[in-house]
Amino acid sequence: MLTNPVKVKATDNVLEAMQVIIDNRISGVCVVDDQNNLVGILSELDCLRAALSAVYNEGNIGAVSEYMASDNLVVAHPNEDIVDVAQDMLLKNKRRRPVVEDGKLVGQITCRQLLKAVKKFRS
Repeated sequence: MLTNPVKVKATDNVLEAMQVIIDNRISGVCVVDDQNNLVGILSELDCLRAALSAVYNEGNIGAVSEYMASDNLVVAHPNEDIVDVAQDMLLKNKRRRPVVEDGKLVGQITCRQLLKAVKKFRS
């Protein structure tokens, strides 16, 4: 588990979030409130959707809250079996799984981390 995942706020501008994604070479970020409660997930595709919408509508790119996934977020818990998490990520075709304890974001599991763990285990 990545214990300090990259995160943004729902009130941040999507352009700022895009820069965070680019700078950190990641495919998405967790979105938290001021108390570090998970409120959403913003992916590269969400950012692309926001950018194209702004071009199409000749407007500004809006806030992260307008484009993030926030309904029915699937999260892992710190004591959850990693194999079960990995299988569910595959089943749901998701690249990341926030790890939440008492509503607070405490980490994240990503496909890249899982691949590194498998490689290390198999070596």
